Parts: sequence; C-alpha cells; structure tokens
Amino acid sequence: MSDSNISDVILRLYAVPGIGPKKLAKLLLHLSGDELDKLNRTTLSEYGFNSSQIQAYLSGCAQLDKARLWRQASTNHHIVTLADAAYPERLKQIVAPPPVLFVVGSVSALAKRQIAIVGSRQAGIVAKRQVSHIAAQLAECGIVITSGLALGIDGAAHQGALEKGQTIAVMGTGCDRIYPARHRQLAQQISCQGALVSEFFPGTAANAQHFPRRNRVISALSIGVMVSEAALKSGSLITAHYALEQNREIFAIPGNIDNPLTEGPHRLIQHGAKLITSAADILEEVIPIAPDILDKKALPSDNSCQQQLPTGGLLDNVGYETTSIDEIVERSLLPVEQVVGKLIELEMSGFIGVVPGGYVRLRRNP
Repeated sequence: MSDSNISDVILRLYAVPGIGPKKLAKLLLHLSGDELDKLNRTTLSEYGFNSSQIQAYLSGCAQLDKARLWRQASTNHHIVTLADAAYPERLKQIVAPPPVLFVVGSVSALAKRQIAIVGSRQAGIVAKRQVSHIAAQLAECGIVITSGLALGIDGAAHQGALEKGQTIAVMGTGCDRIYPARHRQLAQQISCQGALVSEFFPGTAANAQHFPRRNRVISALSIGVMVSEAALKSGSLITAHYALEQNREIFAIPGNIDNPLTEGPHRLIQHGAKLITSAADILEEVIPIAPDILDKKALPSDNSCQQQLPTGGLLDNVGYETTSIDEIVERSLLPVEQVVGKLIELEMSGFIGVVPGGYVRLRRNP
C-alpha cells in the first residue's frame, strides 16, 4: 500500500465522528499498511468503532468531504498525516500525536528548529515589546517562532518574528476560522511567511476544550518554550507543563513581583526554568542542540541590536511600572508644558508607551 493511500485512510479514519487521536493511534500501531487498506466492518468493530462510525468510514462523511474541498480550494492548503514524510518528527515523538495536520502556508517550516513563545492575552506593553524584540532576534538567527495566534504575548511574538524570519501559528480552530477575529491580517501574513497549523477540521469553531490540545502541539513542535507574563492558572503554564513532559527546554522572562501576571514565569524559574533577559540567553542553550543552523559569531548582542536610548533627562523619570504625568513632573522639576512635549517625542521614538494611568518605559539605557 503506498504512502498516499495510507494518508487517505488516516484522513478517512480521522474524519469519523468520535474517533480521537488516542483511538486512531492504537489502530495505526497494530495494523500494517496492507491491513489498513483492507479495513472492514469486523476489524473496525474489534477496535471499538460502533455501527454509525463504521458506516461513516466506509461511506465517507461530511468532515471528509469538507477537508477535501478545503484542500482543493488553494495550492497553499495542505493536509499532512502521520504517514507523510512532511509530518514533523518532533511532533511524531509524543504520545498519541495528532494523526492529521491542516496547514496553510509552508509545510517545510514545520520541520525547522522552533522556539515557542507564549504568555498572557492581557500582557502589558513592556512585556509585549520585550517579546517582539526577542522573537525578531531569534528569527534572524534562523529559528522559527511558534505561538498560538492569541492576543497579547502570542501576537507580539508572531509580529516580531515576521520582521526577520518565519513564524508558525498553531490554532485551536479550523485553519479557516481565525480566532480572535482581529488577528485576520496577522494570520494572512503568517500564512505567507510561515504557516497556520491546526489538528482540527476546516470549519471548526473556537472551543475551550481545543486550546489545551493546541498548547500541546505548540510545545511538541518546539525545542524550547519561553514564557513571558502569565498567571499561575493559565494556558501558558499548561504549555510549559506539556513541554516538561516532552523533555523540552523551559525559559521564562522575570518581571515586577507585584504584577500577578509574573507569578507564572517566577514559579517556572523557581522550578528550574532558565531566566531570560535577551535572545542570547536562549541561543546559548539552543546552540548545543542545533549547531548546524547557528553561527556563534552571528549572535545578536543587546548593545548592537538595541536602539541607542538617551540617558538622563526626562526618560530617567519614567519607570518600568505605570508612571503618572504628575509623578514625572514632580521628579523632573520641569514645567508641565515642557514635560508633555518631551513625552510625546519619547513616545514617537519608541522609548516609552502610553498605558492607562500614565506612561511606562520600554527600554533600559545601554
């Protein structure tokens, strides 16, 4: 039986309602290619298929038709099964890997070295700026950035990676159902410069139960997972937990101890995650794993890549926590009109950001 025929059988099986990765993995483990080619009612019944499921496999079903129509709709749409050479090796190594992946974009990106970056949807402007900067540096070194297309840290990671290289968005919906909707344009960019990936059939809407499965794929595809702002009970910590089970590296960015969104990274650091302050901290761990793709001389340094920020002056009066304009005026001893004018200049230059209640500093002085 050819690999293409096996792939078709896997897709047909996966389309059967109620047949999840675990049941399908058991079937694939025990049956040869020739046996899969000759699947009948008796064999399927022996492996726990009920009568309606058997009929759905033998006659086809709506999910199967939908998947085939989706693939035919664009040359950029791909269906990759466990039988295909393009199926990513790291994902194949986990227990009960997704039997089928739906991909929009570059299938080859799935096989490249990846670092996952995850964190809170409610992340602050400083955290998002840090993540975007690190993602861009990693992407420039040839590492694909993998995340979940969510608001906050995920979006910042994808956007940073797109500046310098490739990124993969693993979705908790079908590839044709962009969630959140405000990331439609971002998803389009990713599909042109990386890949959208889902284990869910086209047309599948957002469902809370899908996102832990998405997180498991994010960590499995990657050689390491970096966590920025994240609460203790969050999807990001679930991703980190999966990463530990899958023997992946864990990295975490520390933050203000009074911020509840830093509790997750701090807990990970307490339990052995590597504290990250720059892309170089990740790269020095990645190089022994992947010496073939990284040139140590090409490692970005904070000083060479960081925009030169002004020292002294008004900038020194803006903290990394929210700083009100009244505090800035009091600290600087400058007239309000002069402070407002300089703050606008600093914001336009990217040195500070506007947040509810005032301003935050985005970069430290070199």
